[in-house]
Amino acid sequence: MNRSRSSFDKKAAQPPVTRLTRSSQVRHSSPAEPHDSGLGPYGKQRRKQTDSALAQNLSQMSVSRQEILPTSKGKMSKGSRDSVQAGRSSGSTSDPSSVPVKPLSRGGLASVARLVKLGRCKNVVVVAGAGISTASGIPDFRTPGTGLYANLEKYNIPYPEAIFNIDYFSNDPQPFFSLAKALYPGSHRPNYIHYFIRMLHHKSLLLRMYTQNIDGLEKVCGIPDDKLVEAHGSFATASCHLCYTSYPAEEAKYAIMNDNVPICTFCAATVKPDVVFFGEDLPQKYFLHTEDFPKADLLIIMGTSLQIEPFASLVNTVRSTVPRLLLNRHAVGPFEKVPLRRGDHMELGDLEDTVRRFAEMLGWNGEIEELMRSQETLSIPASQSRAASEPQGRTETSRSRPGAAGSGSEETDSETDSKSSASSN
Repeated sequence: MNRSRSSFDKKAAQPPVTRLTRSSQVRHSSPAEPHDSGLGPYGKQRRKQTDSALAQNLSQMSVSRQEILPTSKGKMSKGSRDSVQAGRSSGSTSDPSSVPVKPLSRGGLASVARLVKLGRCKNVVVVAGAGISTASGIPDFRTPGTGLYANLEKYNIPYPEAIFNIDYFSNDPQPFFSLAKALYPGSHRPNYIHYFIRMLHHKSLLLRMYTQNIDGLEKVCGIPDDKLVEAHGSFATASCHLCYTSYPAEEAKYAIMNDNVPICTFCAATVKPDVVFFGEDLPQKYFLHTEDFPKADLLIIMGTSLQIEPFASLVNTVRSTVPRLLLNRHAVGPFEKVPLRRGDHMELGDLEDTVRRFAEMLGWNGEIEELMRSQETLSIPASQSRAASEPQGRTETSRSRPGAAGSGSEETDSETDSKSSASSN
């Protein structure tokens, strides 16, 4: 299909070589992973094993799993093997399993904490999925019985993922708009996991956070926009799904919350929030990964099933000597391989409990709790809480104004870091 859109810059033409589309199809990788070859993921000769001693130290505490789930590069996809999805997942909003999981640890968490405390990890990349938000009360997607996809019968759609399919939306936008009323930011607050990532930034350790989430809680907790890549878009902006003309986000929200359909008067097509649907291009900002992952000296993966491509394959693009830490309910992606790659670690169990233990090992728990207290005293930005107030002087069918998409909820996010500096130092 030919529909393409960049939620990072609607008007800029995208170079053909950087076009990636979110897809509902899984593309299985070849048996050899990028880190197994002599060349790095970008065709450059890998750096010699200057960090080999560090990697060996990490590998002593690695955790192994029994099953192997192929990962892939290219199109962003959901896991198509239903039997696999039903039996295992991330323990996060992405894909927790119905089977209770006992915490699994063989010292990997302590090993990585030691490296951080020794100053060995100064460019941390975080890859996160919906599991980091379940503690905030946001349901995951695939947990049997409670996940989002298991509770869509009332929308009368042919299959669960159709609600995020751009072709289906073009024909019938109402199912997504009905769901969007519950998904819009403003009803939930960040939890301890979000603030742990925020503390990584405060400690000047966070190179970038790549999130699959559209709930906006990363920004609400104060992670600056320049440190955040929302790979699947967000509700912060809106545009016409056909001509991609920007539309004021607050007006789109008002229309949706009042069971109306926001209309682009430029082409009369339906306006939607800039959430990336299956079949749409990823935001241009996503391509920062070509710079960030080669620089990373620690990769933390949390709350994701690693089933949606191309996001899932990002974890395979760090250098082979870089430690990777999976914090999840279940092993996923390359962490299902036996044996694990040298330097890979898993800490399986309840994600919030695991992150809290990690923070305690780092000596950050008190600072994070103080940061949470100070942050929660700040009021929710007005632009996130005006769901029921009509925008002044405009209706849902009013003329679009390019570049006027509402983003007021983002303006104060980076300012909060300075407000908490005193309590965090």
